[in-house]
Amino acid sequence: MPTTSKAPADQIDTRLVRKLADILTETGLSEIEVEHGGLKVRVVKTLTAATVQYAAPAPMPVAASPAATPAAAAVAEAAPVSNGDPVKSPMVGTVYLQPNPGSPAFVKVGDTVEAGQTLFIIEAMKTMNPVPAPRAGKIVQVLIDDAQPVEFGEPLAIIE
Repeated sequence: MPTTSKAPADQIDTRLVRKLADILTETGLSEIEVEHGGLKVRVVKTLTAATVQYAAPAPMPVAASPAATPAAAAVAEAAPVSNGDPVKSPMVGTVYLQPNPGSPAFVKVGDTVEAGQTLFIIEAMKTMNPVPAPRAGKIVQVLIDDAQPVEFGEPLAIIE
């Protein structure tokens, strides 16, 4: 007689998942993850197009070359670069372009970066989390402003 083993999915308490979903709704978070006794549960809330913050772009900070005019910077921001790979936010939080107020930005448009180089910092729950470059390349576009709230998976920059 064959033996049956319970799959990990059978161990999931649906009440726990519902409670986590309620916490997401109550707190406005977009995801939550808990681990207990070897069981890890992650609940993610999908955002609708109406709540996407970058649907109406805000003015981009002075990240373009000094010779660029404000009109050229606005056009460059409005038309995302199709070539290259997006660097996406690994978490929900507030993104910062430099390590300290008044310091130079980690990167600016035109900079060549190495894989693993810090591009931004995201503050989440009073913790500063570096956002590393996923690969070597050239920064062709910065899609966010300093001190801007970001969602999980939101594009932050484009590396070509």
